[in-house]
Amino acid sequence: MRLGARILKTGLAITLALYVATWLGFEPAVYAAMAAVFAVQPSVYRSFMTILDQVQANVISAVLAVVFVLSFGHEPFVVGVVVVLVIAINLKLGKEAIIPLAVVTAIIIMEAPSENFIEFAASRFLLVMIGVGASFLVNLVFLPPKHENHLYHKISDANEEIIQWIRLLTRHEAEYNTLKRDLKKLKDAMVKMDNIFLLYKDERTYFPKNEYPRMRKVVLFRQMLYTSKKSLRILRSLSRHENNMQRMPDELQDFIRLQLDDLMNYHERIMLKYMGKVRPQTTDDLYEEVEIGKRQLTDLFFKLHEDKEMDRDDWIHFFPVVALVVEYSEELEHLDKLMDSFFKYHKDDNEVKISERD
Repeated sequence: MRLGARILKTGLAITLALYVATWLGFEPAVYAAMAAVFAVQPSVYRSFMTILDQVQANVISAVLAVVFVLSFGHEPFVVGVVVVLVIAINLKLGKEAIIPLAVVTAIIIMEAPSENFIEFAASRFLLVMIGVGASFLVNLVFLPPKHENHLYHKISDANEEIIQWIRLLTRHEAEYNTLKRDLKKLKDAMVKMDNIFLLYKDERTYFPKNEYPRMRKVVLFRQMLYTSKKSLRILRSLSRHENNMQRMPDELQDFIRLQLDDLMNYHERIMLKYMGKVRPQTTDDLYEEVEIGKRQLTDLFFKLHEDKEMDRDDWIHFFPVVALVVEYSEELEHLDKLMDSFFKYHKDDNEVKISERD
């Protein structure tokens, strides 16, 4: 079993909330722990962005709870009405992420005894805010997220898997049941990478002068992700048109296999360049080869079609594969240019901080 940073942060936030609530004499301290669970955020920036929303949402919940209890009592249907109002108000304000905590706040306040209700309600509201504050402090200080490191390794792992399957498919050696299962896993992996990228994009630096270099990395990672998606589309297309490919002229099959081998080698070198394992200049020759190969592939494809060496239906069905290979080469060229630009400018600010896998 592997514990992620968010799991550990949740445990720390609960512990801190319980200690603070007990130290301040608020009971029951478990309410502070409950609030801490809902308030933990996956990044420092999101913690900053949500702390004010959490305070506002909890104040709204507390006010509604107090007003309705004083007006209509503690009946279950009253609690239900307040919860509906809390959800509706937060949806109207665009604060969907805060709804669970706001609902919990309303419920625990309305559960307070009738005697000295205002005092109990205030105490429980403060317990919730202790939990929110504990989570904010943990997000800010403990276990800062390594989204760049996590995202890079996720992209590298996906690329490695995709490249292996493309090489097997172009050599007609793939086992299709396993490929079908792995394609689904790769699709899910892309969704997770998109989510990690959004977290990475949301991160902010503490000093304004570092923001521009950080944004250069965001652009670079966006292109890394987009290029990986393009290679996955090639894998899907090759899998779908495997039979058509086998009916293509041997000359075309061999050329596509060689061109894809060059492109995948180029892709691997670019990713290693970001890690600092490959000198920036070493991809220049690959860039030239890819550019030449792209033109040769399209020329050969149309030449064979004009010479009537290809069945028209096979040509139509296999054309998307050739188009994707050309698009993949163009995205790799763009990624390489971004990478070179990344290392050329702001060298000191653009220090790459990719570590080994966690």
